[in-house]
Formats: sequence, structure tokens, C-alpha cells
Amino acid sequence: MVRWGGGGEGLRVGSAQAHTPFGDAPVTMATPCPIWQHPDRSLHSEQLSLLLLLLLLLRSPLTAPGMEDAAFPHLGKSSQPLPQACPLRCSCPRADTVDCDGLDLRVFPDNITRAAQHLSLQNNLLQELPYNELSRLSSLRTLNLHNNLISSEGLPDEAFESLTQLQHIYVAHNKLSVAPQFLPRSLRVVDLAANQVMEIFPLTFGEKPALRSVYLHNNQLSNTGLPPDAFHGSEAITTLSLSNNRLSYLPPSLPPSLERLHLQNNLISKVPRGALSHQTQLRELYLQHNQLTDSGLDATTFSKLHHLEYLDLSHNLLSTVPAGLPHTLTVLHLGRNRIQQVEADQLRGVKGLRYLLLQHNQLGAAGLPAGALRPLRRLHTLHIYSNGLKRVPLALPRRLRSLVLPHNQVATLGAHDLTSTPGLAELNLAYNRLASARVHHRAFRSLRALRSLDLAGNQLTRLPTGLPTGLHTLRLQRNQLRTLEPEPLAGLDQLQELSLAHNRLRLGDIGPGTWHELQALQVLDLSHNELSFVPPDLPEALEELHLQNNRISYVGPQAFISTPGLRALFLRANRLHMTSIAPEAFLGLLHLHVVDTTGNPEQVLVQLPPTAPHRPQARGP
Repeated sequence: MVRWGGGGEGLRVGSAQAHTPFGDAPVTMATPCPIWQHPDRSLHSEQLSLLLLLLLLLRSPLTAPGMEDAAFPHLGKSSQPLPQACPLRCSCPRADTVDCDGLDLRVFPDNITRAAQHLSLQNNLLQELPYNELSRLSSLRTLNLHNNLISSEGLPDEAFESLTQLQHIYVAHNKLSVAPQFLPRSLRVVDLAANQVMEIFPLTFGEKPALRSVYLHNNQLSNTGLPPDAFHGSEAITTLSLSNNRLSYLPPSLPPSLERLHLQNNLISKVPRGALSHQTQLRELYLQHNQLTDSGLDATTFSKLHHLEYLDLSHNLLSTVPAGLPHTLTVLHLGRNRIQQVEADQLRGVKGLRYLLLQHNQLGAAGLPAGALRPLRRLHTLHIYSNGLKRVPLALPRRLRSLVLPHNQVATLGAHDLTSTPGLAELNLAYNRLASARVHHRAFRSLRALRSLDLAGNQLTRLPTGLPTGLHTLRLQRNQLRTLEPEPLAGLDQLQELSLAHNRLRLGDIGPGTWHELQALQVLDLSHNELSFVPPDLPEALEELHLQNNRISYVGPQAFISTPGLRALFLRANRLHMTSIAPEAFLGLLHLHVVDTTGNPEQVLVQLPPTAPHRPQARGP
């Protein structure tokens, strides 16, 4: 409060308001208060004059006309630009990004900023795109309409004509029956996968010099729906996916710039002559799950593909290896055909091949003659499982590292059958007809680099001898093993996993010292045998022990005294009762955190040391 004058008279700044030239902001004015009695009336007159002067000052402008600073922020105005509006429930993390993902929108938002460059409307319920809303978003670079209900009727022909900056458009998982007739020339990526597209048009993908990737898989395209000039003027496309459609032959006039071509899961029975003569940059070609026969290919089909590295022809009707394969191939997938024989001349041109997959064919006893694969000097992996081979193919490439041939009819393993592959690291002979009497005691001696040996599902009655000392994994489950002796396992001090499940082993069949040299063994599977007790003197490094589905009725206090690092123990489906496990059985097993005793006649009491990381519950039958 301000007081002027003296004695009992004064002037107080009160509550009356006036408007200034700065705008509508109120300014407090002085209002007269009651004037008390005073002998000097002239003082009262002076005070009135001052009041009038103050009123005149408040009503007059503070600056001369024409002298206002236009850049000065006037009262009631902000110096910051107004924030852009964001559609209701959407998020706008940046000024150029609008994210309306997963909001169950049925109507296209009507207040999207014109400055938007990235718009996501995926995972909604949109059925149509209004031209008037879409056409004003001329700055868009990315438009994501994935997983909506948009039909071709709800997509006007001119829907995208004003989006001259658009580079990425995603309309996969909608209900389009035909592709848009016109897409912007600026596009780099187009995804129309998982619709019901039966037809595309010349300017859908044509005349797009920047286009790199086109995804049309999982549609209903036939050859009649794909015009000959579908990709004319788009000579930068490197990836084209036409898989899972209804094509009956390989489309002609594909972009010459292609590097990856997906045509799997069609009805292709023929590759027309010259159809791949211009795709010299192609590196990956997927033709699996079609109806290709020998007559549908010729010696020139793949001969021009000078950069081809991966060719998948699996799940077709081929009876021979195709001719004219390019020398650049590193992976050739011919699985699940009708191939009966592989000859050296058929593979002589692919000397750089590293992976040859021939599983599930009709290769019989003479299907792979000795030396047929010898020209493949760099071959790393050979898959020939599920055929009719009676012996391991002879004279295999010396550098072979992985030989996988389970589910054949191999009954004999001679002393020299594997000598041509000293670098073999993985050998899988599971589910053949190998009997102990027909496995030579020197059959594995030359395989010094072998790390994994799978002999499961054969007819072995005893452990093979002469096993490589560098083995890490040995699988012998589902044989007819009746005895375990320490000699065959001697020297296997690097073995980490041993599976002996589903045999006929009894505790008396395991000779003393059997586990003595398995110093690195971490996983031992003895499940589904005929054991009545936990085998003694188990390896000290053991972490996982499978004893389920045996005949174990008692676990003594010193059953695991040799395995202090045990972490998991499986005893389910044995003959254990409530007190069958001695209270001291798990003393000292500080790392034990899994004890499975389900499926026994009674609920089993399990007492773990209090310092164990977890205390599993006792499980019932």
C-alpha cells in the first residue's frame, strides 16, 4: 500500500483496473479513499492534480507511434513455436513421427501434422484410406499399415500419388485382392505380403529407380497376374520375395539386379530357358517346395548365375543332380527329392561347394559310388540321412568336417571306411543297423579330430573300442548294451557328455573303474535302464545325472560323495518311497538345485543342505 501526504489524508493504490497499450493485461490503478478533515485545503488540491496526472500517464502509450520493436515478445504471446497437434491416443516422440500402433482404430486419424515423415498405423482395424487425409501428408517417408483390414476397394487408385517423398511402405497382412495401380517413384521398400493379391500392374513396381526390396510372399499370384513388364525401369531391386503363391513357372523378365530371389512354396514345374540368363548378380535362389522335375531344368538353367552361392532345390521331384551348376556355389540343398544316384561328373563344376544336403532321397547301396564326391575338395558338411545306404560312402573329401547319415541301413563299419576323412569333427551314424561284431576295433582310430560321435539307435551290445581320445560327446542310447567296462572309455579325459539311456544295464554290469578316466564328464544319462542303486564312484566333475525310469529303491548316505559339483538329479519313475533317500545323501552338494522324484510310488522326502541356492519341493508320485 502506498500513502501520499501526511496527517489523516492519503491516497491508496486500490483495485480498479485499466488496460494498457501492451494488450489486455490489467494494470492496477489508484482509487480515492475517504479524505479526512485537514485545515489546509490547498494540499487536497495538489493531491487531486497528482491523481489526474497519473491517470493521463497510464492511458498514454509508452513509446512513440511507429517505434514499437516487432521482435519483442508482447504480453500474452509466446516466444516459442506452437506445439504440433498429436492425434488422440497416439504418441509423437519426435516432431516428424506419429505412432498410432495397436489402438484398434477404425478411422484414419484426421489431425496428423503435415510435417510428419514417419507414420505407423499398424495393428489396427482400418478398412480404408481416405484420399483427402493421405494426400496432404506429402512429407511422408515411411508409412506402416501392417496388420489392418484394408481391402482394395478401400484403397483409391490415387491414394499415394501425392506422397512423392515416400521411401518405405508396409501394407502386409491386410485384405488386398489386387496391388495398388500406382506407387510413388521414390520408393525403396514395398511390403505387400500376406494379402490376397491376385494381380499387380506395370506401375505398381515399375519405373522405380530407387526400389531395392519387394515382398509379395503369401499371396495368390499366378503367372497371369504378373505382367511381363512388372519391374521395367526398376533396375536396382536386390530382394524379391514371391514365395507361397500360385506360380507354375519361373516368371520371365525379372530384374537383372537381383541378389536374393524367393520362389519357394509355389507350383513351379519348369524354369523356362533363358529365364535366369540376365540375373548374373544373383547370390541366393530359393526354389524348394515346388514341383520341379528333371525335364523342367536344363544344362543352361543356372549356368549364367556367376555369383550364385546358395541354391535350395529341396522338396521337389528331381531324380538326378541338375547339370550346369555354377562353380561359385557353396550351399546346395537337394534334400527330399527322388535322387537315386550321384555321379562325380555331376558335381565336377562345383569344386567350391562346402555344404551338400542329400537327405531323404532314394540313394541305395550304389547311390554314392566310391570317389563320387572326391571332386568337392572344400566340402565341409555332408547330410545323407534317411536314404538306403548300406555302407559309409568311400573316398569322401579329405576336408570333410561333418558327416550326418542316420536312418540308413549301414550294418558294417570297416577298418578303412573313415580313413579318407581324418579331419572329421562330427560323425552321426544313429539309427542304422550296426552290431558290435561288425564294427571293426580300428574303425575310429584315424578320426583324431572327432568331437561328437552319435551311435544311438543301433544294435550294439558293448561299447566300441578305439574311440578317439578328443571326444566331447558320445551318444549310445537306444542300443542293447548289457555291460560297461573301463577299457573302451580309457583315455576319454575330454568327454563332457555321455548318453547310455534306453539300454539294458544293471548295476552288476558296470565294471569297477568304468568312470575313472572320465575326468571332464559333466552330463551322464543312465535313464531307462535296469539299475537298482545309484552307481558308485561317479566322475567328480559331474553336474547332471539322469537316473529316471530305473528300478532304484534306495539312495544311501554316500551315493553322491564323489560328485560334489552335482547340480541336477533326476530320479523320477523309480521305486522310491517316502524314506528311501537317506537324510545325509545330499550333504556337501552345495550346488544342487534340482532333484526330481516325481512318478515314484510315494512322495519322497528330500533334504538339501541349507546353503544350497534353491530348495526344491519334495515331489509326489
